[in-house]
Amino acid sequence: MLLEADLPDDPDALRAMIVAAHREIAKREVMLAESEDRIAGLETAGARAEAEIARLNAIIAAFQRHRFGARSEQLDEDQLQLAFEELDAALSSVMASLDAVKKDTGTPAPRKTNRGSLPAHLERIEQVVDIEDKACACCGGDLHVIGEDVAERLDVVPATFRVLVTRRPRYGCRACEAAPVQAPAPARIVDAGLPTEALIAQVLVSKYADHLPLYRQAQIYARQGVHIDRSTLSDWVGRAAWWLTPLRDHLLADLKRSGKLFADETTAPVLDPGRGRTKTGQLWAYARDDRPWGGSDPPTVVYRYAPDRKAERPIEHLAGFKGTLQVDGYGGYGALARRGEVALAFCWAHVRRRFYELAAAGASPVASDVLARIARLYAIESNVRGQSPDQRRAARQEHSRPIVDELHRVLDTRLTQVSRKSRLAEAIRYALTRWEGLTRFLDDGRIELDSNTVERSIRPIALSRKNALFAGSDDGGEHWAVIASLIETAKLNDVDPQAWLTDTLSRLAAGHRNDRLGDLMPWNYSAGVV
Repeated sequence: MLLEADLPDDPDALRAMIVAAHREIAKREVMLAESEDRIAGLETAGARAEAEIARLNAIIAAFQRHRFGARSEQLDEDQLQLAFEELDAALSSVMASLDAVKKDTGTPAPRKTNRGSLPAHLERIEQVVDIEDKACACCGGDLHVIGEDVAERLDVVPATFRVLVTRRPRYGCRACEAAPVQAPAPARIVDAGLPTEALIAQVLVSKYADHLPLYRQAQIYARQGVHIDRSTLSDWVGRAAWWLTPLRDHLLADLKRSGKLFADETTAPVLDPGRGRTKTGQLWAYARDDRPWGGSDPPTVVYRYAPDRKAERPIEHLAGFKGTLQVDGYGGYGALARRGEVALAFCWAHVRRRFYELAAAGASPVASDVLARIARLYAIESNVRGQSPDQRRAARQEHSRPIVDELHRVLDTRLTQVSRKSRLAEAIRYALTRWEGLTRFLDDGRIELDSNTVERSIRPIALSRKNALFAGSDDGGEHWAVIASLIETAKLNDVDPQAWLTDTLSRLAAGHRNDRLGDLMPWNYSAGVV
C-alpha cells in the first residue's frame, strides 16, 4: 500500500505511475474475467456430468427393477450382468471427470476410503511417503510425528507357476550287500505326471466354477511360458473325475436320506461324432436346502448326466428316496410319484410366469388379478422365512389357505368363460391340473412356494454350457456332473472350492478310506471357510 509520502513530486513520474497502475488494473480485470469464464465453464461441465450421472443411475435402476421385479424370470442373468458392468464403468468414467472439475474449481471431492474393509489375512506391504527435510521451516527446530494418514489399496501379483522338486535319496550299506533303502514316492492323483493336486484343483475350479474352457486355460498358461496342451488338461480332468466320483455318489446317497428335495433338469449339448454334430443330453439336478425352515442338514446339490430325458432317469437317480420332491411342471416326474413313495410339490413361480406373459401384454385383467393373488402368497412367505415348520404351517393355514381357496374358485369360474383354445385357458389349466401339488405347501412347513432353490443351482451349468458350447462325449457330460456337484455344494456351504478340492484330492491320493468319505464332505471342511 502506497502512502502519500511515497508519491513522486515530479508530475511526469506521477502520471507514468498512474498509467502503469491503470494497465495493471486492466490486466487483472482481464485475468479475473477469464477466470470467471473458466469457472463458469467448469461449472457447466460439472452440471453436464451431474446430469449424465443421473441418467446412468436411472438406467441402472431400470435394470435393477428388471432383475428383482416380476420380470426377473424372463431375463438372461448373464447378459444382465454384462449390462451392469458396462453401465458401472460408464458411471465411474463420468464421476472421474466430475472429480476433476471439482478439483479445478477448488471444491474438495468427497474422500473415498476403504480403511478396514480389506480382508485381514492379506499380506500388507507398507511404503512410507515422507518429507525430505525434517527441520522446521520457521525456526529450524526438529519436527516430530504428531499423526499420520493411512490408506490401503488392493494390489495384485499375477498368478505364477512354481516347480516343486521332490528328492528321494537312496541309501546303501557299506558293510553288506543289502538292497538299497528309499522312502516311497508321495501319492499323486496323476501318477508320474506334472501337476500337483493344487494345480488340478485350479483347473477344475476354473472350468466348472469360473466357466473357462480348457483351451482358454491353456492360452493363459502359455502367456506365462508354461505350454500345456489342452489334451493334457483334459487328461487331468478325467483322472480327477474318476477319483471324485465316489464323493458325488456319497453326496447323492446323503441327499436321498432327506425327507424333502428339489429336482430340475437342463439340456447338455454333447458332441455326437458318428453324426458330425451335437445331440441333446440332460443334466438332472437334485438339491436340498433346509435353511428356510431351520433344518440342520447342510445345503447340497447333486447333478446326474443322462443321454435323454426319459421318466426312468429320476426313478433311477432317486431310488430309495421317500418324501416330498418339489419340481416344475415336467410330467416325467409323475412316473416317480405313481410308485407311491414320493409326493410331488409343484412350483408357483412357473404358474406365475404363464399369467405374467398374458398380463404384460396388457390385454388380460384376469391374469393381472391372478398375479396379485400370487403376490400375496409370496408376501406371506417372506414373513415366515426362517421359522420352524410348525410355525410356517400355522401361518399358511391362517393366511395363505383363504387366498388359495379363493384363487381356485376364480380359476374354475374363469375357465368356463374363456375360449378353451386361448392362452389364458392354457394358463388356467396348467394351474388346475397341478393343484394338489401346488397346495401341498399349506400342510407341510418344509415345502417352499417354488423350486427356485434348484433353479439357482442350474444357472452355473447353463453358463458353462454357453462358454464350452458342448461336452465332448457322454463321459464328458458325466465328468461335468461329478465335478460340478462337488464345487456347487462347496459354494452352498461357503467353502472355498479350490482349497477344499486341493485338500480332498491330496487325501484321496494318500489312500483315504472309502468308508470314511463323509469326512471329506465340504461341510466338514473348515480350513477353507470364506
